[in-house]
Amino acid sequence: MRQDLNAPDVDKERDIRLWEDGDSKLIGFGKLSIKESVDGYLSLRVHPTFRGEGIEEEIINWGEKQMREVATKGGASVVKLRSASRADKTERIALLESCGFTPQRYFFEMERSLTEPIPKPELPIGFTLHSHCSPQFSGKVGQRRFLEAWVEAYNQTFIDHWNYHEVTVEQVEYIVSNPNYRPDLTSVVIAPNGKFAAFCYCCTFPEENEHKGTKEGWVDTLGTPRGFRKCGLGKAMLLSGMQRLQAVGMDKALLGVDAENPSGANRLYESVGFRKVHTNIVYSKEF
Repeated sequence: MRQDLNAPDVDKERDIRLWEDGDSKLIGFGKLSIKESVDGYLSLRVHPTFRGEGIEEEIINWGEKQMREVATKGGASVVKLRSASRADKTERIALLESCGFTPQRYFFEMERSLTEPIPKPELPIGFTLHSHCSPQFSGKVGQRRFLEAWVEAYNQTFIDHWNYHEVTVEQVEYIVSNPNYRPDLTSVVIAPNGKFAAFCYCCTFPEENEHKGTKEGWVDTLGTPRGFRKCGLGKAMLLSGMQRLQAVGMDKALLGVDAENPSGANRLYESVGFRKVHTNIVYSKEF
């Protein structure tokens, strides 16, 4: 939570609001993520004992008001605000729909046991696999080269995906500054011409695992830039990421994927044993 709220693209005065009861106890909060002045995502949480008393609507109204002000300053005439709900959370869905939000996109959360055998990754001839902690990425120069190549590869990979927004070096620097970030769980494939041909960023959340009594790891970001697709790199990187999570003691891998992913990621995940466990719905409202 601390890492999320301190991200470089968060304006705390503008993007975060807290709701308290008469005893100054925190009972709800709203957080906006705003892209390019006209595109916002609203996260909201209300303590269970205070739900259904109008606080959720207050948070949504606050989010819309903030987006209007940002859009006005940016000279925009139309604003889009999104929020999400798991498909089985009927109260949250009813709330969003009553406030004028409509379903826009569906995402699957998938999981795969790491106690089962993991096939060996296979790379095309001339392509080599490296982790972020490889010697060639050490020192300031090596680190900068890694971060810049990661950003370029990411943007080339996801530019044709839904709701794409360009990632910056500053944002990636913040990811790797996370105390829980592990360089050994981030890997890249380097092509014969020296370019990043594929990348896989995996992560774990030790505090959450301890709280839940689980050993779960996430395949957070997996990508193959244009020009390197259809040659098995995505599958190789996925298998490598699963092996790395297994090597640090995880017994389950999770990931999220767009139900309409244009690159066929769903089929890839299913082919190595992932199965859908939840559906998440992104709701949207234009005003």
